[in-house]
Amino acid sequence: MALNLNDIRGLFDAFGALAYSGEPVTQLEHALQSGALAEEEGASDELVAAAFLHDLGHLLNRHGETPSERGIDDLHQYFALPFLRPILPDAVLEPIRLHVDAKRCLCAVDATYFAQLSADSVRSLALQGGVFSESEAETFLQKPFASDALRLRKWDDRAKSPDRATPDMDHFMDVVARVMK
Repeated sequence: MALNLNDIRGLFDAFGALAYSGEPVTQLEHALQSGALAEEEGASDELVAAAFLHDLGHLLNRHGETPSERGIDDLHQYFALPFLRPILPDAVLEPIRLHVDAKRCLCAVDATYFAQLSADSVRSLALQGGVFSESEAETFLQKPFASDALRLRKWDDRAKSPDRATPDMDHFMDVVARVMK
């Protein structure tokens, strides 16, 4: 079953106030900040939509507010894809699918990246397979949309500020509407 815009809005309305995995923001604040950071860096509408929607899987597959504390990898990067594939192009879906592996890659290729991760991101990294080997990182970097996923990952990491001003949900829902199939 495909989601539509009203379904996506309904998920944020119903569950957006949940804490974002042990961070000082809610799920909705994290989504809005991710989208805003993408826009500030001049990303395409498709990548802005991906940034806004990248953690929608957490809202669809709820394991509580911080599943990694209980040793659960909720596989959120995959969970929303079947619901979004009928309505959104690969330029939105692939960065979402790859954003967890982008963290694993960045830890392998950037000596300073791991130290920037929050405690929950470090905990979830272990559950998600850990840091890529050199060959795994090289393979990841050759994938279509890998560069977009790396950009998304960095916005994801920075979108955890409790006081950051952003455009509202309507703004990003309009972006999603523009890129729909």
